Amino acid sequence: MRVEALTHHGLGRLADGTLVPRVLPGEAVEPRGDGTWRVLEPSPDRVAAPCPHFAACGGCAVQHASDGFVARWKAGIVAQALRAQGIEGTVGPVLTSPPRSRRRARLAGRRLKRGGNEPASTESDSQSIVDNPHCLILAPRLTALRPALLDLVALAASRAAEVALTLTDSPDGADLLVEGGRPLDAGLRAEAAAWAAAAGLARLTWGGEPLAQAAPPWQPMGRARVVPPPGAFLQATAEGEAALLARVRDAVAGARRVADLFAGAGTFALPLAEGAAVHAVEGDRAMVAALLAGGRGAGGLHRLTAESRDLFRRPLSPEELAGFDAAVLDPPRAGAEAQVAAIAAARVPAVASVSCNPASFAR
Repeated sequence: MRVEALTHHGLGRLADGTLVPRVLPGEAVEPRGDGTWRVLEPSPDRVAAPCPHFAACGGCAVQHASDGFVARWKAGIVAQALRAQGIEGTVGPVLTSPPRSRRRARLAGRRLKRGGNEPASTESDSQSIVDNPHCLILAPRLTALRPALLDLVALAASRAAEVALTLTDSPDGADLLVEGGRPLDAGLRAEAAAWAAAAGLARLTWGGEPLAQAAPPWQPMGRARVVPPPGAFLQATAEGEAALLARVRDAVAGARRVADLFAGAGTFALPLAEGAAVHAVEGDRAMVAALLAGGRGAGGLHRLTAESRDLFRRPLSPEELAGFDAAVLDPPRAGAEAQVAAIAAARVPAVASVSCNPASFAR
């Protein structure tokens, strides 16, 4: 059997539709009796995965492929999605963040009979928890927290209640959101707060309850310092965010008034406000509050306004968009069909569309 293509999730597809992990197009493969696959004829693009946990950990999909292949594969996913909508265009160079630069991760932990299980990512094809003490993706300061997180899992989780840990690096320390696990009581609150202090966390939030804050876990957004809500979306790497911002700046260069839609906590709105008036729209009220607070502290910005609004149910109308020279939108994976239709009807002169989903982007 031969691998015909690689899906956008990094799985090899055989002629009969079977999906096979950790293979590459053109490789001849055969199934083993234990459900895994043997590669009979490796691709010239196959390399040794640098991480010893790659075969089990669900965090990465294509460490077995050369950098050149990954770049071509990524560009091909975008081009194919565009062609499916009848759009021809040029895909620019693929930019890659360096190793150990991921500043945000979601880990899982569960207590076993021997004690706290190491927090780790879930296995790619199951709900098992796989320990990964030497992750090559996470920022070093997050990796260094692993021993402390082990203690937290022993404190927070049980054999029946898995705990989810959303971990974000910030210049003044890590920001941790804990979800699930044991219910909070007075004793657990005190223990968790003491643990946060010993671990050197900037902030610890348990569910929706703030338990400890030694320093605001701020993020730089242009000249502004923004403290996002616990667990808030953030571009995975600072390098990736800088690359996106550079492209957005190019697209809206010269605009005097910009609408930033699905603005989050201000990734684009705040840097753009250094050179233009910006109106930011975001559905999450806490994100809007963080954006505005960051703008007030920055100083020297052009006029910056923001509103909390569900752009799926109530997109900005063509009339509301009429006064803008440019629009920026960075919607969730589902896309922003209604809002894009309004932007097109308004004939906004310049549009920068940022997306993590090539299919909805192309649509």
